[in-house]
Amino acid sequence: MNKYIAEFIGTFFLVLTIGCTVIGGAPGVIPPLAIGAALMVMIYAGGHISGAHYNPAVTLAVVIRGKLNPGDAVPYILAQLAAAAAAATVVKFFRAGVDVTPMVLQTGPALLAEFLFTFALAYVVLNAATSEGTSGNSFYGIAIGMTVMTGAFAVGDISGGAFNPAVALGISMLGLSSWNNIWIFLVANFAAGIVAAIIFNLINPPAQTTPMATDEPPYETPR
Repeated sequence: MNKYIAEFIGTFFLVLTIGCTVIGGAPGVIPPLAIGAALMVMIYAGGHISGAHYNPAVTLAVVIRGKLNPGDAVPYILAQLAAAAAAATVVKFFRAGVDVTPMVLQTGPALLAEFLFTFALAYVVLNAATSEGTSGNSFYGIAIGMTVMTGAFAVGDISGGAFNPAVALGISMLGLSSWNNIWIFLVANFAAGIVAAIIFNLINPPAQTTPMATDEPPYETPR
């Protein structure tokens, strides 16, 4: 249960930060910086408990990687989606009365943008946080947070920069993206997580692939 609570808390603050900085944010606030920082600190806070996925696509990638018991995948994803919905509700309370205009997405570019940077995110997670070669490092939270920040700067105006099905749920609830577009995020994000895990397993020698643990966090805990 502790793992699912940690996933809820981390995902909640990630989506809360997205909503509060994008909708009616204070002058001078640069949302990608705040979003990347929020993800980074929440990863450091919860990484030793749950692995700090905060993202259903990352959870899927870690399962395929062999570092999370498949039986934990559904509870992880449910916790992440519930947290996103709760955070969106709080943002609506904070930003009541603020007009929100949904992004107009072009399907092809949005699909590709979401796929590429979700792939980058999952690839960085697997290599920085689950590989024997980087075991025990203290930089994985920075690497993951900066990947999301980079993606948000690079393609935020193309796809909205979700890179995360839970974030896609949150921004749809907030009106930042039309519900008609949610399939774009789901298809691109989950496909990218699968491809990243397959490529990770292909390019990492067997010696770097540790057996799946059922009672250990999927990320390595810094020592």
